[in-house]
Amino acid sequence: MAFINLSFGEMVKGVSTASRWAWALVKPFWWVFLILILIRVLPELLPAIIRKRKNSKKLKAGQVWRSDRDLIYWLRGINPTEFEHYIAELFSALGFSTETVGGSYDGGVDVIAEKDGVKHYIQCKKFITQQVSVGAVRDFYGAIADHLAKGKGYFITTNKFTLEAEQFAQDKPIELIDSFKLVRYIRSVEKADGKK
Repeated sequence: MAFINLSFGEMVKGVSTASRWAWALVKPFWWVFLILILIRVLPELLPAIIRKRKNSKKLKAGQVWRSDRDLIYWLRGINPTEFEHYIAELFSALGFSTETVGGSYDGGVDVIAEKDGVKHYIQCKKFITQQVSVGAVRDFYGAIADHLAKGKGYFITTNKFTLEAEQFAQDKPIELIDSFKLVRYIRSVEKADGKK
């Protein structure tokens, strides 16, 4: 009850005194707290930073090819996870903020790309000989249809799409990007980097 009878000035003075005592106890050990925070935060941040640098180097390495055909062969030679990260880095270079979500339980979406507050969904299929069928495009559309408000879906492959797949996507908010169109995207990033 004595606390209730304290004036505001006395309460502030008491809090001020307590905070000075707390700071006096903590001050000699500030570096311990810093190390504890770094131990907690670095394991989460470091892999993402390393992966982003690695993917950035791969993106730049992929652009130094002598011909478009060599670039397509290189893209077909990387593993599916590397291809997803490469596409995320490519869309980052195109001005999107990206997040790679691929994996066994990705729900049909490998990369989420956001620009101007609008989310776009990307499916990456690294095919060497097989064309992307209408079934794969239909499954992708089914996975993203409920999430599309203003955005669209991008279905990207290192090969090409069947005629039925192209016809299915015509009236849908899906852009089909085959290997040759993908090379044009990569070259546009290369030109933009060259102008900077």
